[in-house]
Amino acid sequence: ELADAARARLEGLGYDNVTVAVGDGSTGYAAGSPYDAVIVTASGPEVPPPLIEQLAEGGRLVMPVQRDDGSQRLIRATVTNGSIEEQDLGAVRFVPLIGAHAWSDGARAGTTGGGDV
Repeated sequence: ELADAARARLEGLGYDNVTVAVGDGSTGYAAGSPYDAVIVTASGPEVPPPLIEQLAEGGRLVMPVQRDDGSQRLIRATVTNGSIEEQDLGAVRFVPLIGAHAWSDGARAGTTGGGDV
């Protein structure tokens, strides 16, 4: 329902370069890859490998990643010459990522405490 409404709204506004997809965001959307940029707005234990695999050369991904102490850091991953370079952009606090490449049942974001922002 939400996806249908989004499609209709975008079409009504004249956007023809947007694909609205419903699925597990932690696995990305391979059908539209490679991507120049990806923004993830939920924290995970690591950057999901499928999202990295779907980046173009020079592509960037920005995502909050939770550390073992419970703090979250905003990470920018860039594909350069086929390898990944990560840069820590600072402390943040986001909701937990859900899906195949997200938190296991017993280790959800925010349950370990710590991590002043």
